[in-house]
Amino acid sequence: MIAAALKALADLASPAFRSVLWKSLALTLILFVAILVGLETLLSMLTLVPWPWVQTMIAVGAGLGLVVGFIFLMAPVTAVFAGLFLDTISTKVEAAHYPADPPGQPLPTLTGLWMALSFAAIVLLVNLAVLPLVFTGIGAVALVAANAYLISREYFEMAAMRHMPAAAARALRRENARGVFIAGLIPAVMALFPLLNMVVPLFSTAYFTHLFKRLAQALPSSA
Repeated sequence: MIAAALKALADLASPAFRSVLWKSLALTLILFVAILVGLETLLSMLTLVPWPWVQTMIAVGAGLGLVVGFIFLMAPVTAVFAGLFLDTISTKVEAAHYPADPPGQPLPTLTGLWMALSFAAIVLLVNLAVLPLVFTGIGAVALVAANAYLISREYFEMAAMRHMPAAAARALRRENARGVFIAGLIPAVMALFPLLNMVVPLFSTAYFTHLFKRLAQALPSSA
């Protein structure tokens, strides 16, 4: 696990990772700028409110809400856009570290996009549910545990599905559920920190590719 994490951290410095990160962040920023412009346009149309102080409160509240939303939603949104490029990352990792192994087959575009969208939606809902308790000990532990399960399940199965059918990938994860979940604690803790959480999708892709490769060596037919 530690060896896989160190390899994934080293992979983050590669040009392929940096390129995907910048593309994901650029698309995310474009989305948020579009939302900001739309919100400003909407607020400028609030001429029906007769009290200027109410308009000011609405504007300030909307601005603060957008800042909080930007911080909170940055990671899930980045994950969606990063999902468009994760096969590229997996291919680079496999070619660099496992050149003798058969290369994985990229996931169909719609399958990869659907996985990214559904994963981001689930993560967002779980984090919103746990958010009121996040400043308590129980809430923080619950948030890390929930994200560890979600991240480990999503990224391990994605790495495995490049080499085997989806049903076999899920079965392999369930057979190694404890170890895969524990492995997910590292990116789950990373996801707690602003800015650092934006690299979690890329780190997790490389990390669970390395973990899958280690487990695949024990399979009757090595992937």
